[in-house]
Amino acid sequence: MKNGAVPGDLGDTSYNRSFAAAVFLNGAFLAIEAVYGLLAGSLALVADAGHNFSDVLGLLLAWGASVAARRPPTARHTYGFRRGTILAALSSAILLLMALGIIGWEAVGRLVRGTAVDSAVMAIVAAIGVGINAATALLFLSGRKRDLNIRAAFLHMSADAGVSLGVVAAALLIGATGWLWLDPVLSLGIVAVILVGTWGLLRDSANLAMDAVPAGIDPGAVREFLASFPRVAEVHDLHIWGMSTTETALTAHLVMPLPPPDDCFIQDATEGLRERFGIVHATLQIETGKTPCEQAPPERV
Repeated sequence: MKNGAVPGDLGDTSYNRSFAAAVFLNGAFLAIEAVYGLLAGSLALVADAGHNFSDVLGLLLAWGASVAARRPPTARHTYGFRRGTILAALSSAILLLMALGIIGWEAVGRLVRGTAVDSAVMAIVAAIGVGINAATALLFLSGRKRDLNIRAAFLHMSADAGVSLGVVAAALLIGATGWLWLDPVLSLGIVAVILVGTWGLLRDSANLAMDAVPAGIDPGAVREFLASFPRVAEVHDLHIWGMSTTETALTAHLVMPLPPPDDCFIQDATEGLRERFGIVHATLQIETGKTPCEQAPPERV
């Protein structure tokens, strides 16, 4: 989570085009997939269309959040609107889980009833989906490791490409064998695949929403780093949290019986936090230790 305007960061606007292209392509395809899924009687196609619908909503949320995150701070929103990117990632994961529940319920019902499908239409539409979803995933490939919002978009599109490929295979098998149970079974497989990919996104976004230390940052190592500076006798009231899906903040109290003579210490500490841990917004409070600090006990917040 480094600072600077690199692709995937809040200061970069290049992903506006990626989001616009992704929303347009997936919006058009989900409409085609839903219509032909109903005409062909294929739950797998309808299930994938429902998944794509949740993806489009998620992409719109992520896009809107990334735009809002670039707005400057205000007197009331002193950190700006960066947290919107975390809420968008969390909302996207919840939308996916809701779609999975609906798809799974219908798939179980079809296993019991058995429903005829048009395997030829099913295969053609799903093959188109493979190309569209793979192309869309590539739009977010470079930024997936830096931004949870971009990672959510990449995971959704990659999962869609894999699911569409599975639908093609199932359609060919149904056409060759007449095994109608393959359609609902594949739908349950779709649910399982998406659930695995969504669970990590849900966990990470929920943790960020609860102000947990972002994944990849060891708070013990941060504490040791701050305590290693000359004159620092103690570090307490240490808090590390995500201001957004790409930016991490920190506050800490440093007990220094002999305070530094100038601001060079603060500059060295904040630069070190940025370079070693990706913490881009650090606030350090220096205390002499002569008066006990109310925030020193570890159970205090």
